[in-house]
Parts: sequence; structure tokens; C-alpha cells
Amino acid sequence: MRERFQIAVIRACRLACLSRTAWYERSVAKDQPALQLRIRDIAHRRPRFHYQRIHIMLRREDSLW
Repeated sequence: MRERFQIAVIRACRLACLSRTAWYERSVAKDQPALQLRIRDIAHRRPRFHYQRIHIMLRREDSLW
């Protein structure tokens, strides 16, 4: 949004209802390419499933934990 509309970080955060500290905070999540591929696979095969349903499917497969 910031690059597209050429607006400041403060304004972009305000419009997105996001704190500025969250904007600059680095992710601590580890890279999980196998999980990402599985999520994409489920999403492509079942396009009507939303993220909550995909989460349930992954939990049942024990892929998430």
C-alpha cells in the first residue's frame, strides 16, 4: 500500500489499523517450505476452503505440529 500510493509509514499504519511497532517488527517464524507447499496444495484443490478449514485439515494430518 505504501509503495503504490506513495504515503508515509505513519499514514499507512493508521489506515490499516496497525501499530508502527508491528510494521517494523521482524518475524521470528521459521521457514517451513514443506508446510507452505501443503497449504498451497490444499488451497488449489479446494478453492472454497478458507484458512480456518485448511488449518483444521493440517491439524488432522498432524502436519502443523
